[in-house]
Amino acid sequence: MAHDVFLSYSSLDKTDADNVCSILEQNGISCWMAPRDITPGLDFAEAIIDGIKSSKIFVLIYSSNSNTSTQVIREVDRAVHNGLPVINLRLEDVPLSKQLEYYLSSVHWLDAVNPPLEEHINKLSKVVKILLGKDEAKDNDIEKAIRDGTLQVGKAVRAITKARQSLWKKALFPVAFFVIILVTAFLIITPLLKRKLTSEAAAMNKSIAVLPFKYLSDDPEKQYLADGMMEAIQLHLSKIKNLNVIAGSSVERYRKTDKAPGTICKELGVEYLLEGSFQKFGDAIRLIVGLKKAGKGSNEWANQYDRKWNDILSVQSEVAQTIAKELNAIVTPGEKQIIEKISTKNLDAYEAVLKGNFYLNKFTKNDLDTAMKYFELAKEKDPKYVLAYDRISAVWAFRQQVGFVSPLEALPKIKESLMKAVELDSTINLAGYYVYTMWDWEKGEKEYKKAIELNPNDAGSRATYSLLLCLLGRNEEALKQMEVAAKLDPLNPLRKIWHGEVLMFAHRFDEAIKVFQDILKIEGDYPLAHLNLRSAFHLSGKYNEALKQYKLWVENDTELVNALEKGDIEGGYKGALLEYNKVVELRFKNSYWPPMDIASNYAFVGEKDKAFYWLEHAYKLHDPALPFILYPFIYDYLHNDPRFQDLCKRMKLPYK
Repeated sequence: MAHDVFLSYSSLDKTDADNVCSILEQNGISCWMAPRDITPGLDFAEAIIDGIKSSKIFVLIYSSNSNTSTQVIREVDRAVHNGLPVINLRLEDVPLSKQLEYYLSSVHWLDAVNPPLEEHINKLSKVVKILLGKDEAKDNDIEKAIRDGTLQVGKAVRAITKARQSLWKKALFPVAFFVIILVTAFLIITPLLKRKLTSEAAAMNKSIAVLPFKYLSDDPEKQYLADGMMEAIQLHLSKIKNLNVIAGSSVERYRKTDKAPGTICKELGVEYLLEGSFQKFGDAIRLIVGLKKAGKGSNEWANQYDRKWNDILSVQSEVAQTIAKELNAIVTPGEKQIIEKISTKNLDAYEAVLKGNFYLNKFTKNDLDTAMKYFELAKEKDPKYVLAYDRISAVWAFRQQVGFVSPLEALPKIKESLMKAVELDSTINLAGYYVYTMWDWEKGEKEYKKAIELNPNDAGSRATYSLLLCLLGRNEEALKQMEVAAKLDPLNPLRKIWHGEVLMFAHRFDEAIKVFQDILKIEGDYPLAHLNLRSAFHLSGKYNEALKQYKLWVENDTELVNALEKGDIEGGYKGALLEYNKVVELRFKNSYWPPMDIASNYAFVGEKDKAFYWLEHAYKLHDPALPFILYPFIYDYLHNDPRFQDLCKRMKLPYK
């Protein structure tokens, strides 16, 4: 099969190569690139030679990596030998190696060093079309570049005379002077634009938030279907690296709002909003979506999809790719493959997961039990449905986190479900498992990096990776990751909690207090903000304020509130914490209570022996909060004790 362009690149530049291929093919230019176009079982070298022979133009993606790549040098040699015109797209300003200089010393190039890369690739598309006779030579930018000397015109290059004549014979339009120059030389493209945008502005033009979809009926029990559709489209979009996609946790507050689209865009820091509504009636579905731009009341694009229920998963992928195209975003071949992947063909299993998600997000004991029933049903309907196993592990993690079950009961269940999920899909992220279950920081960090690489818009991975970096003593790196998470998920109170905790690790208590207080101003009441304010006030020496926040944290637990008040009367702040511990120690004995909670109170009041007693319990039970012994509410009181150093050593945590 003939192709327009052969793409030559170092495997280390594959991401850039995928971007070039994607944009060229979106512009109607067929590309050949390895390993995508190599038929399994064929000899690699023979496939490369056939790919070059079947192509009309050779595009070299030039960098320090390709400059020394033996494979790239061989491909350039074959291209010149076969008389292909070479277009050299320079990603880095590095001198040619001697091997490449032999072939390309007289080639003219465009420096595509300054971002955004897609601007240079779009120019490449125009030039390739001119050389192929697919477009008219109308580009004044190129002509001006030659006149101004931006595009350097060099000497004739060896081995292209025959190819040049062949291309000219195929031309279907009059040849302008500047096109002759482009064809007679090995072309290198220049970054000329009629209106140059900074990389930040370009990113802003590709920023989007997917608002909660409405269900098109008066049946509130079916809202989970609209939520599932919205979440799937949002997730597909977030996998596209060329887009900035706001996390669903930040857009949830706009589920019931009368705010204008422009106001929402400003609050979220995006250029576009996607609104939608969904309905299922019998075996039919209807999805209506509209894309709005900041400052404009009307839709930039809208469509209605009337399909069958068994098409629902493909519709989600179709909408996401259409939106990406409307925003002129690059969708790499790898991203396209991920977006189009069907998670299950069993729609009963799919719907069971949607119902389970609805209850999972409520966090009460009964709701978690209900969620588990639906996830188990999904697993029964489709034993190979990865999401079912992933969600089952999430239920056990939440049960453990809120103290409904002990880690000894939860951890085997979490591991069993996650390992089955990984068996079915190797891309499943195990960062949380390695960090909070296995206490394997190295593997945890690798998993976080993998998750961010696969989904750079995943604010949750960046925020929780930030916390891991704090555990490893890398606070500055942690703050940088949290800054990115804040842009992707600006209004999520849980993300803000994590931001405040990172500031606490850095001992910036006043800044952390402001973050937690701002959450309460917006949310009205948010238990985790009270808990963290209690710690921040305590570490700042403001014990009265700390006790007030502690009471608000447990305000729905009458026994604990009474214990704090009784202890305060009898022994002040210290007495309140000791009376609290009496109650929860009894709960630990009779059922379960997180030992880290008990240990931190003893650390606060200076009862070191009792603190270490409960830290050892936390270690034996594998309390998922134990890695936070480097958090100031433990570290600041115990770090000079040899027992603390020994515990850090056993957990392979850096002792500061």
